[in-house]
Amino acid sequence: MKKKVLILSGGISKERLISLDTGNQVFKELKKNGYRVKISEPDNYLEKNIKLFKPNVIFNALHGQFGEDGYIQTILDRFKIPYTHSRAIASSIAMNKEISKKLFIKNKIKTPKFFTYSYDITKSNLINKINKNLRFPVVIKPLNEGSSVNVYISSKKTLDKILYKLKVYKKVLIEEFIGGREIQVAIMGDKKLGAIELKPKRKFYDYQAKYDSKSKTQHIIPVDLPKSKFNKVMDIAYKAHKIIGCRGVTRSDFKFFNGNFYLLELNTQPGMTKLSLVPEIALYRGISFLKLIEWMLKDASKKK
Repeated sequence: MKKKVLILSGGISKERLISLDTGNQVFKELKKNGYRVKISEPDNYLEKNIKLFKPNVIFNALHGQFGEDGYIQTILDRFKIPYTHSRAIASSIAMNKEISKKLFIKNKIKTPKFFTYSYDITKSNLINKINKNLRFPVVIKPLNEGSSVNVYISSKKTLDKILYKLKVYKKVLIEEFIGGREIQVAIMGDKKLGAIELKPKRKFYDYQAKYDSKSKTQHIIPVDLPKSKFNKVMDIAYKAHKIIGCRGVTRSDFKFFNGNFYLLELNTQPGMTKLSLVPEIALYRGISFLKLIEWMLKDASKKK
């Protein structure tokens, strides 16, 4: 008999719509292949839904805050039911860009130079700090959002406007802008699954470029890299996956510039929508959407 799978989907993050899409795609695929499956929001009825449905495994299709930052993982640990993707500590480390970048640097993984800003110094002092440490343009982003939510490329002229938009976060990451190619790598447990290159028509691979088919982002697979360079980026992604302590599937986002790979961030719960990259990489490697989901469910049940 096939497993009963509870899919966690939706949530309250700014990536709610992507999570609903991911959850729906996984639900349809499992349902048509004979699984008993139910979708639940991570709300006040979650415990009741788990007790009534009695799932064998939980597929965590949440994205963003409270879904992939260790929060829901800590709650799920109480139920002692296997769930997909990384556990609480790895999830919280990967989601926090400041902590994860410090970990990359400690382990000799190149990442764009950065500092954090807590709205605690004057504009002129901030500009001096940027000029001294990073130089304009810079990338400004929240510490703990995914899917390029509220990520901006800022010139000196637009700095005020962007910082005002992000003031609700109270603390942001200001990062060196690295040009070059957008390359993303998928890791599947102990397997270096593959890579894909993205050529956005927009200024960079932002939220719209990721999820709106009208933005016409080009997906290039196989990636045109010498074998030595391809192996290098796969090795870096695998190393990052391991040092953070991830499990299941992860996707690492790189910039390739002047012969070097710069790791921007590691995503512990990549999307599973029609435009998502991990299913596309998996399919190129001969792994169907169903097989990918089934592997994730099986991996969730392993004692690690």
